[in-house]
Amino acid sequence: MNKMPHKKRSIVFFMVPQFTMLPFSAAIDTLRIANRMLGYQAYTWRLTSVDGEKVYSSCGIGVEANTSLADERRNLGGENRPSMVLVCSGIDVEEFNNKSVNAWLRESYNRGVAVGSLCTGAHVLAQAGLLNGKRCAIHWENLPGFSEAFPQAEVYADLYEVDSNLYTCAGGTASLDMMLNLIGQDFGETLVNRVCEQHLTDRVRSPHDRQRLPLRARLGVQNGKVLSIIELMEGNLAEPLSLLEIADGAGLSRRQIERLFRQEMGRSPARYYLEIRLDRARHLLVQSSMPVVEVAVACGFVSASHFSKCYRELYQRSPQQERAERKMTMATARQAIAA
Repeated sequence: MNKMPHKKRSIVFFMVPQFTMLPFSAAIDTLRIANRMLGYQAYTWRLTSVDGEKVYSSCGIGVEANTSLADERRNLGGENRPSMVLVCSGIDVEEFNNKSVNAWLRESYNRGVAVGSLCTGAHVLAQAGLLNGKRCAIHWENLPGFSEAFPQAEVYADLYEVDSNLYTCAGGTASLDMMLNLIGQDFGETLVNRVCEQHLTDRVRSPHDRQRLPLRARLGVQNGKVLSIIELMEGNLAEPLSLLEIADGAGLSRRQIERLFRQEMGRSPARYYLEIRLDRARHLLVQSSMPVVEVAVACGFVSASHFSKCYRELYQRSPQQERAERKMTMATARQAIAA
Protein backbone atom coordinates (compact mmCIF):
# COMPACT_ATOMS: atom_id res chain seq x y z
CA MET A 1 0.00 0.00 0.00
CA ASN A 2 1.40 3.41 -1.01
CA LYS A 3 1.98 5.84 1.81
CA MET A 4 0.53 9.34 1.62
CA PRO A 5 3.05 12.14 1.00
CA HIS A 6 4.45 13.59 4.23
CA LYS A 7 3.40 17.18 3.58
CA LYS A 8 2.99 20.01 6.05
CA ARG A 9 1.04 23.23 5.80
CA SER A 10 0.81 26.07 8.35
CA ILE A 11 -2.20 28.37 8.34
CA VAL A 12 -2.81 31.74 9.98
CA PHE A 13 -6.43 32.53 10.81
CA PHE A 14 -6.79 36.31 11.04
CA MET A 15 -9.84 37.15 13.16
CA VAL A 16 -11.83 40.28 12.34
CA PRO A 17 -14.13 41.49 15.14
CA GLN A 18 -17.63 39.99 14.84
CA PHE A 19 -16.34 37.05 12.79
CA THR A 20 -18.77 34.18 12.28
CA MET A 21 -18.03 31.15 14.44
CA LEU A 22 -19.44 28.36 12.22
CA PRO A 23 -17.09 28.69 9.21
CA PHE A 24 -14.15 29.40 11.53
CA SER A 25 -14.66 26.30 13.67
CA ALA A 26 -15.63 24.09 10.70
CA ALA A 27 -12.39 24.98 8.91
CA ILE A 28 -10.17 24.30 11.92
CA ASP A 29 -11.89 21.11 12.95
CA THR A 30 -11.65 19.74 9.41
CA LEU A 31 -7.89 20.23 9.59
CA ARG A 32 -7.78 18.62 13.04
CA ILE A 33 -9.58 15.53 11.76
CA ALA A 34 -7.22 15.31 8.78
CA ASN A 35 -4.27 15.33 11.18
CA ARG A 36 -5.88 12.56 13.22
CA MET A 37 -6.46 10.43 10.14
CA LEU A 38 -2.87 11.01 8.96
CA GLY A 39 -1.30 10.30 12.32
CA TYR A 40 0.84 13.45 12.36
CA GLN A 41 0.45 17.24 12.40
CA ALA A 42 0.23 17.85 8.66
CA TYR A 43 -1.74 21.03 9.34
CA THR A 44 -0.80 23.51 12.02
CA TRP A 45 -2.49 26.82 12.68
CA ARG A 46 -2.32 29.90 14.80
CA LEU A 47 -4.88 32.62 15.49
CA THR A 48 -4.06 36.25 14.87
CA SER A 49 -5.65 39.60 15.62
CA VAL A 50 -4.56 43.16 14.94
CA ASP A 51 -3.19 43.69 18.46
CA GLY A 52 -2.74 40.07 19.57
CA GLU A 53 -5.68 40.34 21.97
CA LYS A 54 -8.89 38.32 22.26
CA VAL A 55 -11.43 38.81 19.47
CA TYR A 56 -15.17 38.40 19.95
CA SER A 57 -17.21 36.53 17.38
CA SER A 58 -20.70 37.58 16.30
CA CYS A 59 -22.20 35.10 18.78
CA GLY A 60 -20.34 36.73 21.67
CA ILE A 61 -17.71 34.02 22.20
CA GLY A 62 -14.24 35.48 22.67
CA VAL A 63 -11.28 33.68 21.08
CA GLU A 64 -7.72 34.24 22.27
CA ALA A 65 -5.15 35.19 19.62
CA ASN A 66 -1.72 33.57 19.48
CA THR A 67 0.00 36.39 17.61
CA SER A 68 -0.46 40.00 16.59
CA LEU A 69 -0.32 41.58 13.15
CA ALA A 70 3.18 42.89 13.95
CA ASP A 71 4.28 39.36 14.83
CA GLU A 72 2.95 37.99 11.56
CA ARG A 73 4.62 40.68 9.49
CA ARG A 74 7.93 39.69 11.06
CA ASN A 75 7.15 36.00 10.49
CA LEU A 76 6.95 36.57 6.73
CA GLY A 77 10.71 36.92 6.64
CA GLY A 78 11.59 33.93 8.80
CA GLU A 79 11.09 30.24 9.38
CA ASN A 80 7.59 30.84 10.80
CA ARG A 81 6.28 32.13 7.49
CA PRO A 82 2.84 30.50 6.96
CA SER A 83 1.71 28.53 3.93
CA MET A 84 -1.67 30.22 3.98
CA VAL A 85 -3.49 33.18 5.56
CA LEU A 86 -7.28 33.04 5.98
CA VAL A 87 -9.28 36.14 6.92
CA CYS A 88 -12.24 35.25 9.15
CA SER A 89 -15.00 37.82 9.34
CA GLY A 90 -18.77 38.07 9.56
CA ILE A 91 -21.19 40.89 10.23
CA ASP A 92 -20.19 44.56 9.93
CA VAL A 93 -17.13 43.67 7.84
CA GLU A 94 -17.77 46.81 5.76
CA GLU A 95 -16.68 48.87 8.77
CA PHE A 96 -13.33 47.12 9.00
CA ASN A 97 -10.63 48.73 6.87
CA ASN A 98 -7.15 48.54 8.32
CA LYS A 99 -4.29 49.76 6.13
CA SER A 100 -1.74 47.65 7.99
CA VAL A 101 -3.83 44.52 7.46
CA ASN A 102 -4.20 45.36 3.78
CA ALA A 103 -0.44 45.79 3.41
CA TRP A 104 0.25 42.52 5.25
CA LEU A 105 -2.15 40.59 3.00
CA ARG A 106 -0.57 42.05 -0.15
CA GLU A 107 2.92 41.29 1.10
CA SER A 108 1.91 37.74 2.03
CA TYR A 109 0.43 37.12 -1.41
CA ASN A 110 3.42 38.64 -3.19
CA ARG A 111 5.74 36.34 -1.23
CA GLY A 112 3.89 33.26 -2.44
CA VAL A 113 1.67 32.69 0.59
CA ALA A 114 -1.84 31.53 -0.31
CA VAL A 115 -4.38 34.11 0.89
CA GLY A 116 -8.05 33.43 1.46
CA SER A 117 -11.16 34.24 3.40
CA LEU A 118 -14.09 32.71 5.23
CA CYS A 119 -17.64 34.10 5.11
CA THR A 120 -17.47 37.86 4.36
CA GLY A 121 -13.67 38.01 4.45
CA ALA A 122 -13.63 38.63 0.70
CA HIS A 123 -14.40 42.25 1.65
CA VAL A 124 -11.03 42.52 3.38
CA LEU A 125 -9.20 40.86 0.48
CA ALA A 126 -10.91 43.24 -1.96
CA GLN A 127 -9.99 46.27 0.16
CA ALA A 128 -6.39 45.08 -0.07
CA GLY A 129 -6.70 45.06 -3.87
CA LEU A 130 -6.18 41.31 -4.17
CA LEU A 131 -9.46 40.45 -5.93
CA ASN A 132 -9.28 42.77 -8.94
CA GLY A 133 -10.03 40.59 -11.95
CA LYS A 134 -10.19 37.47 -9.74
CA ARG A 135 -13.02 35.02 -9.16
CA CYS A 136 -14.29 35.04 -5.58
CA ALA A 137 -17.21 33.85 -3.47
CA ILE A 138 -19.14 35.53 -0.69
CA HIS A 139 -22.32 34.81 1.24
CA TRP A 140 -25.40 35.42 -0.92
CA GLU A 141 -26.76 37.97 1.55
CA ASN A 142 -23.64 40.12 1.16
CA LEU A 143 -23.24 39.71 -2.58
CA PRO A 144 -25.25 42.79 -3.69
CA GLY A 145 -23.30 45.20 -1.48
CA PHE A 146 -19.99 43.57 -2.34
CA SER A 147 -20.54 43.72 -6.09
CA GLU A 148 -21.46 47.40 -5.86
CA ALA A 149 -18.44 48.23 -3.68
CA PHE A 150 -15.92 46.18 -5.66
CA PRO A 151 -16.98 46.03 -9.32
CA GLN A 152 -13.46 44.92 -10.37
CA ALA A 153 -13.89 41.59 -8.55
CA GLU A 154 -15.62 38.69 -10.30
CA VAL A 155 -17.91 37.65 -7.45
CA TYR A 156 -20.17 34.61 -7.60
CA ALA A 157 -22.77 33.02 -5.33
CA ASP A 158 -20.68 29.84 -5.24
CA LEU A 159 -19.73 27.84 -2.16
CA TYR A 160 -16.07 28.68 -2.70
CA GLU A 161 -13.63 29.82 -5.37
CA VAL A 162 -9.93 29.19 -5.92
CA ASP A 163 -8.16 31.58 -8.29
CA SER A 164 -4.39 32.16 -8.51
CA ASN A 165 -3.56 31.12 -4.95
CA LEU A 166 -6.59 33.05 -3.65
CA TYR A 167 -9.19 31.04 -1.72
CA THR A 168 -12.58 32.51 -0.84
CA CYS A 169 -15.66 30.81 0.57
CA ALA A 170 -19.21 31.91 1.28
CA GLY A 171 -19.16 30.98 4.96
CA GLY A 172 -21.34 28.58 6.90
CA THR A 173 -20.56 24.98 6.04
CA ALA A 174 -18.89 26.08 2.78
CA SER A 175 -15.63 26.43 4.72
CA LEU A 176 -15.77 22.67 5.27
CA ASP A 177 -15.96 22.14 1.51
CA MET A 178 -13.07 24.52 0.85
CA MET A 179 -10.89 22.78 3.44
CA LEU A 180 -11.76 19.39 1.94
CA ASN A 181 -10.64 20.77 -1.43
CA LEU A 182 -7.34 21.84 0.14
CA ILE A 183 -6.87 18.44 1.79
CA GLY A 184 -7.63 16.77 -1.53
CA GLN A 185 -4.94 18.83 -3.24
CA ASP A 186 -2.42 17.81 -0.58
CA PHE A 187 -3.30 14.18 0.06
CA GLY A 188 -5.90 12.96 -2.42
CA GLU A 189 -9.44 11.63 -2.40
CA THR A 190 -8.90 8.79 0.06
CA LEU A 191 -8.13 11.13 2.94
CA VAL A 192 -10.98 13.45 1.95
CA ASN A 193 -13.43 10.53 2.17
CA ARG A 194 -12.11 9.53 5.59
CA VAL A 195 -12.51 13.10 6.89
CA CYS A 196 -16.06 13.21 5.49
CA GLU A 197 -16.93 10.03 7.35
CA GLN A 198 -15.71 11.57 10.61
CA HIS A 199 -17.76 14.70 9.90
CA LEU A 200 -20.85 12.57 9.11
CA THR A 201 -20.87 14.32 5.73
CA ASP A 202 -22.22 12.14 2.94
CA ARG A 203 -20.63 13.98 0.01
CA VAL A 204 -18.11 16.61 -1.02
CA ARG A 205 -19.92 19.52 -2.58
CA SER A 206 -18.70 21.14 -5.78
CA PRO A 207 -17.50 24.75 -5.48
CA HIS A 208 -20.30 25.72 -7.83
CA ASP A 209 -23.11 24.10 -5.85
CA ARG A 210 -25.78 26.64 -5.00
CA GLN A 211 -25.67 28.51 -1.69
CA ARG A 212 -29.39 29.00 -1.33
CA LEU A 213 -32.26 26.59 -1.54
CA PRO A 214 -33.67 26.20 -5.05
CA LEU A 215 -36.48 28.65 -5.79
CA ARG A 216 -38.96 25.79 -5.79
CA ALA A 217 -38.14 24.92 -2.17
CA ARG A 218 -37.52 28.50 -1.01
CA LEU A 219 -40.82 29.87 -2.27
CA GLY A 220 -42.95 26.75 -2.09
CA VAL A 221 -43.90 27.23 -5.74
CA GLN A 222 -44.18 24.29 -8.12
CA ASN A 223 -45.17 26.02 -11.36
CA GLY A 224 -42.12 25.96 -13.66
CA LYS A 225 -43.25 28.98 -15.69
CA VAL A 226 -43.60 31.14 -12.58
CA LEU A 227 -40.19 30.03 -11.34
CA SER A 228 -38.53 30.86 -14.66
CA ILE A 229 -40.14 34.32 -14.62
CA ILE A 230 -38.91 34.94 -11.05
CA GLU A 231 -35.39 33.92 -12.07
CA LEU A 232 -35.64 36.40 -14.95
CA MET A 233 -36.72 39.12 -12.54
CA GLU A 234 -33.94 38.36 -10.05
CA GLY A 235 -31.39 38.58 -12.85
CA ASN A 236 -32.57 42.06 -13.89
CA LEU A 237 -32.91 44.24 -10.79
CA ALA A 238 -30.84 47.29 -11.73
CA GLU A 239 -32.63 47.65 -15.06
CA PRO A 240 -36.09 46.13 -14.56
CA LEU A 241 -37.75 44.47 -17.52
CA SER A 242 -41.17 45.52 -18.69
CA LEU A 243 -44.01 43.03 -18.41
CA LEU A 244 -43.98 42.78 -22.20
CA GLU A 245 -40.27 41.85 -22.17
CA ILE A 246 -40.93 39.29 -19.44
CA ALA A 247 -43.81 37.86 -21.45
CA ASP A 248 -41.61 37.53 -24.54
CA GLY A 249 -38.87 35.85 -22.50
CA ALA A 250 -41.32 33.40 -20.91
CA GLY A 251 -43.25 32.65 -24.09
CA LEU A 252 -46.54 33.67 -22.46
CA SER A 253 -49.02 36.49 -22.85
CA ARG A 254 -49.22 39.33 -20.35
CA ARG A 255 -52.66 38.13 -19.29
CA GLN A 256 -51.36 34.60 -18.67
CA ILE A 257 -48.53 35.92 -16.52
CA GLU A 258 -50.91 38.12 -14.53
CA ARG A 259 -53.19 35.13 -13.89
CA LEU A 260 -50.32 32.80 -12.93
CA PHE A 261 -48.89 35.26 -10.41
CA ARG A 262 -52.29 35.89 -8.84
CA GLN A 263 -52.75 32.14 -8.43
CA GLU A 264 -49.25 31.19 -7.27
CA MET A 265 -47.90 34.32 -5.54
CA GLY A 266 -51.08 36.07 -4.43
CA ARG A 267 -50.11 39.34 -6.12
CA SER A 268 -49.40 40.83 -9.52
CA PRO A 269 -46.06 40.25 -11.26
CA ALA A 270 -45.37 44.00 -11.06
CA ARG A 271 -45.88 43.96 -7.30
CA TYR A 272 -43.68 40.90 -6.83
CA TYR A 273 -40.94 42.44 -8.99
CA LEU A 274 -41.07 45.60 -6.87
CA GLU A 275 -40.77 43.58 -3.67
CA ILE A 276 -37.64 41.70 -4.74
CA ARG A 277 -36.03 44.97 -5.87
CA LEU A 278 -36.81 46.49 -2.48
CA ASP A 279 -35.44 43.40 -0.75
CA ARG A 280 -32.13 43.89 -2.55
CA ALA A 281 -32.21 47.56 -1.60
CA ARG A 282 -32.64 46.57 2.04
CA HIS A 283 -29.54 44.39 1.88
CA LEU A 284 -27.55 47.24 0.36
CA LEU A 285 -28.73 49.69 3.01
CA VAL A 286 -27.72 47.52 5.96
CA GLN A 287 -24.56 46.02 4.47
CA SER A 288 -22.95 48.92 2.63
CA SER A 289 -22.29 52.62 3.01
CA MET A 290 -23.69 53.46 -0.43
CA PRO A 291 -25.66 56.72 -0.49
CA VAL A 292 -29.41 56.17 -0.61
CA VAL A 293 -29.62 57.61 -4.11
CA GLU A 294 -27.04 55.09 -5.35
CA VAL A 295 -28.97 52.25 -3.70
CA ALA A 296 -32.07 53.46 -5.51
CA VAL A 297 -30.32 53.45 -8.88
CA ALA A 298 -28.75 50.03 -8.24
CA CYS A 299 -32.23 48.61 -7.66
CA GLY A 300 -33.84 50.13 -10.72
CA PHE A 301 -35.59 53.20 -9.29
CA VAL A 302 -35.63 56.38 -11.36
CA SER A 303 -35.48 58.71 -8.35
CA ALA A 304 -34.63 58.62 -4.67
CA SER A 305 -38.04 60.04 -3.76
CA HIS A 306 -39.90 57.28 -5.60
CA PHE A 307 -37.61 54.70 -3.99
CA SER A 308 -38.23 56.13 -0.51
CA LYS A 309 -41.99 56.14 -1.07
CA CYS A 310 -42.03 52.50 -2.16
CA TYR A 311 -39.67 51.48 0.63
CA ARG A 312 -41.78 53.12 3.32
CA GLU A 313 -44.95 51.51 1.98
CA LEU A 314 -43.43 48.02 2.22
CA TYR A 315 -41.32 48.28 5.40
CA GLN A 316 -43.11 51.08 7.30
CA ARG A 317 -39.90 53.07 7.60
CA SER A 318 -37.72 55.14 5.32
CA PRO A 319 -34.40 53.93 3.88
CA GLN A 320 -32.63 56.39 6.17
CA GLN A 321 -34.45 55.00 9.21
CA GLU A 322 -33.56 51.45 8.12
CA ARG A 323 -29.88 52.29 8.04
CA ALA A 324 -30.00 54.21 11.34
CA GLU A 325 -31.81 51.37 13.12
CA ARG A 326 -29.31 48.85 11.81
CA LYS A 327 -26.38 50.92 13.10
CA MET A 328 -28.05 51.33 16.49
CA THR A 329 -28.75 47.59 16.74
CA MET A 330 -25.18 46.66 15.89
CA ALA A 331 -23.75 49.25 18.30
CA THR A 332 -25.93 47.81 21.09
CA ALA A 333 -24.76 44.29 20.23
CA ARG A 334 -21.09 45.37 20.34
CA GLN A 335 -21.61 47.04 23.72
CA ALA A 336 -23.23 43.90 25.10
CA ILE A 337 -20.31 41.76 23.91
CA ALA A 338 -17.75 44.19 25.34
CA ALA A 339 -19.55 44.16 28.69
